[in-house]
Amino acid sequence: MYIRMMGAKGLTDATKLAILNANYIAHRLEKHFPVLYRGTHGFVAHECIVDLRDFKLITAEDVAKRLMDYGFHAPTLSWPVAGTLMIEPTESESKAELDRFCDAMIAIHGEIAAVENGKMHATDNPLKNAPHTARAVSSDQWTHAYLREQAAYPAPWLRDFKFWPVVGRIDNVFGDRHLVCTCPSVEELATQQPTT
Repeated sequence: MYIRMMGAKGLTDATKLAILNANYIAHRLEKHFPVLYRGTHGFVAHECIVDLRDFKLITAEDVAKRLMDYGFHAPTLSWPVAGTLMIEPTESESKAELDRFCDAMIAIHGEIAAVENGKMHATDNPLKNAPHTARAVSSDQWTHAYLREQAAYPAPWLRDFKFWPVVGRIDNVFGDRHLVCTCPSVEELATQQPTT
């Protein structure tokens, strides 16, 4: 239905906008992060891959989790290159939303620089502990080396439009390698009475 409703011209226009949006992001972020896979004229396709591998203390996963504190779902992490973020803005993203995302990434770059140059603690910083839940920042106890405000409201627009992650940092790799099935065993299922 989407293809039929868009038609050839609509699909062409949508593709042009998606490519324009990716190049806009690449241009805004190139002073802060290396951008991979540019064509011969310096342009990217419909996606912009930012390289985070040169940072010594902060990982691409840290940046992906910190983006949640800024109100963004993390882009594709470590694909097609480990240690990168693949940003794929669609044709429907407004310039204001693209700018908000770029502003968040540039602010995160500032946080990375503060960690890398020792102005922020190497392991107890907003990037390593992201995302920050409402419960965590409103708790009676705050033991971190940075302010609650920096954790919860790292950008001015978040005062009016804040998305609160409901779960804090988890160990993704541990979860991937230690699956826990909550299903009943085959034996338990065999003894259950059929429902009508």
